[in-house]
Amino acid sequence: MKKLLVFTVSAILLALNLPLVRTLSISNRKNHSERIYSIKAVKEGFSVNYTHSVNKGRVHDYYRILNSGELELYKTRFVSYGAGIPEPYESEGAEFLVSEDGYIIEKLNRRLPKLVMAVGVIAEHSLTVGDTEFFLKDFFKPQTSLEFRVKRLSILKIITKRSPIDGY
Repeated sequence: MKKLLVFTVSAILLALNLPLVRTLSISNRKNHSERIYSIKAVKEGFSVNYTHSVNKGRVHDYYRILNSGELELYKTRFVSYGAGIPEPYESEGAEFLVSEDGYIIEKLNRRLPKLVMAVGVIAEHSLTVGDTEFFLKDFFKPQTSLEFRVKRLSILKIITKRSPIDGY
């Protein structure tokens, strides 16, 4: 009976420590212990938003997580062109649209193993998951270099490390 109990407890502990759950991990590139994550972003996608340094308009870059674990930039929305805004001709099949709020480029289909960016001092970088926007300066100091990538976390880590993005 004791052997069965020890085996059962060991199996449960092992299962709780296996990295089974895909999450979007956003970490400080110099100090990976400074990290936030979101399971919801893997399921629903997310956008990275910022104020453009030249035209001062808000830019929204939309990403989804592919089964391969890559990030895919599939759409961008902006109010006017400026440095770094993609041109539709740069991505085969991309479509340029005009909306009441500005411009949209869809079907960008740019795959990235990770996204690297720095928290801007003036850009007001934010992350939107679902209907909620989170300002990155609330989690990381301005000018911190960040890495967005898909990571697997164990159930135990999810239970013990609160996700401010997912609300648990």
